[in-house]
Amino acid sequence: MARFKGINIPDDKRVEISLTYIYGIGRSLSNKILADANVDKNKKVKDLTTEEEAAIREQIEKYNVEGDLRREVSLNIKTKMEIGSYQGIRHKKGLPVRGQSTRSNARTRKGKGKTVANKKK
Repeated sequence: MARFKGINIPDDKRVEISLTYIYGIGRSLSNKILADANVDKNKKVKDLTTEEEAAIREQIEKYNVEGDLRREVSLNIKTKMEIGSYQGIRHKKGLPVRGQSTRSNARTRKGKGKTVANKKK
């Protein structure tokens, strides 16, 4: 199993897909990294040579991924909460931040749904 940025990526998948297991790398960035490293995106991870792995690692180092990116995102959220912006207030309350409706859904951020007593017949 190959390791990039401390993450084990699956051997049996194509390199293009396997790189997306790293936080901060999606399909488009994965394709860009592989193009810059001159690696075929359809190649399986288990078929990569050590030189190709090194080239991919070198390209990944140029981007802010995994722990650094998580830290940056959490600091941005904390900053919004400290300055009291609308988004920061929504983060504090555990409500949806990006304008979603809260009337019927939004249980993911609001918590488990409260059960209502049955009506008498």
